[in-house]
Amino acid sequence: MDIKRITSGLLGFPLVLIILILGNNIVVDIALTAIALLAMNEYFNAISKVAKPVKWLGYLSCFLIVAVYFIPNEYLGMMFTLSVPTILVILFAQVIVTEMETNFKDIAFTFIGILYIVFFMMFVALIDGMDNGKILIWYLIIAAWGTDICAFFVGMKFGKHKFSKISPKKSIEGCIAGTIGGILLMLLYTYIVNTFFGMNYSYIGIAGIGLILSLIGQIGDFAASSIKRYVDIKDFSNLIPGHGGMLDRIDSLIFLAPFAYVFFILI
Repeated sequence: MDIKRITSGLLGFPLVLIILILGNNIVVDIALTAIALLAMNEYFNAISKVAKPVKWLGYLSCFLIVAVYFIPNEYLGMMFTLSVPTILVILFAQVIVTEMETNFKDIAFTFIGILYIVFFMMFVALIDGMDNGKILIWYLIIAAWGTDICAFFVGMKFGKHKFSKISPKKSIEGCIAGTIGGILLMLLYTYIVNTFFGMNYSYIGIAGIGLILSLIGQIGDFAASSIKRYVDIKDFSNLIPGHGGMLDRIDSLIFLAPFAYVFFILI
């Protein structure tokens, strides 16, 4: 059993709990921005093995997350619409200004990193800012980390069939158990919020959402693993003992955040 992984998880969870429950929207958005900066730094350190990313733009873009708090809701769509092409224009301008010292490969890796980390993380901030956001955001966390925990323990004990060479330690048994466990945990949480917080969420609807989010979260985990395999590293960093880096810890969470946001709007 990975004692470091369990210990660091138990120590880190209360901090997450305090920030999400006691922190207002601006505190949460600042925390998410700090997390994004750490994750972006890890991503750039990894990608620097194969390219020269435009780091200054990646770091600067992380502050779009905290900007969500200050921009009125009616202008958020405009911000999203303009941010992506603006970032792309700046990246190509860098190619021109440096006379291709920064090349297409460099800006492609940079652009993917910004979309992957910053824009996906922005949806976590948007969920927290929704009506009942303090309740809804835990569905996001349970879908990601609940799936991960169930997959880890079942895979460690019963995993015999490897899922993919992208992530050799993951088993088919673990992935299936992770999805089932994630759904069951989301249903248990639904019972709690319906019973004690006056919500009226559909169990069938939550089970369906849980299935989709759990599967997408696991794809997010494999996506991060594919990046690590490409640059030949085991973890993005050793920031969190037993878990690797910040990006290792949030890879599934941010991947499913945009989909969760849409589902939460519908319910």
